[in-house]
Amino acid sequence: MKKIPIALQLWSINAAQQRDFAAATAAVAAIGYAGVELAGYGNLDAKGAKAALDAAGLRIAGMHVGLDRLTGQLDAVIDEALLLGARDLTCPWWSPGQLATPAACEKAGERLGAIGAVLRACGLRFSFHHHSHELRLVEGRTALEWMLDAAAPRDLSAEVDVHWAHEGGQAPDQLLRRLGARVPLIHLKDAKELGTGPVDFARVFAAADAIGSAEWFIVEQEDYNHEPLHSVRLCFEQVKRWGRA
Repeated sequence: MKKIPIALQLWSINAAQQRDFAAATAAVAAIGYAGVELAGYGNLDAKGAKAALDAAGLRIAGMHVGLDRLTGQLDAVIDEALLLGARDLTCPWWSPGQLATPAACEKAGERLGAIGAVLRACGLRFSFHHHSHELRLVEGRTALEWMLDAAAPRDLSAEVDVHWAHEGGQAPDQLLRRLGARVPLIHLKDAKELGTGPVDFARVFAAADAIGSAEWFIVEQEDYNHEPLHSVRLCFEQVKRWGRA
């Protein structure tokens, strides 16, 4: 079993990073996370964020970049990724209303694949992060799989979010096994703190070990029982109890 490093999606502590990105990321490093997945740079620009992450000793597991920037500011996004030393860029959202038919899903996948081809030429890898609506069935298969099949695997990967998979009616481990080598990044999420929700993480980890393509486990929280930094600390402690950190 290969050791997969643990990162935090910084959207989980968005208020803290907006106030003081450097202090927030230093706190993440102090918890024990090996890296972060960026969701903007808080109160800094890309150069300032790189300095803060270097000072904290954190690696970059990836960057979430909205479709608006990927289509309207792609050159700037590429420059920022190269400055930061990030390899993985991920589109985090697609409108549910644009995925109603197989043709619509394929059109979305083609658009994402075209972006991914440009990024690949610059040495970057591109993924799509799903929510629950991309896991609903569209004429017998998930919208996500229609999307992925419309793009070359070298141009579009998948960032599987195990909680959103569950919410979308798909067993996360089965989805991981179906997508296989197309999954370099896995979001660990469980409604609130890890281990308190419905996701069967033993099966998730078994699937990740079996497919062998995941390079990062990325903790994300969007709902909390505690203050966000305390919640993501509890999540990391749970990952340690599972023997994954």
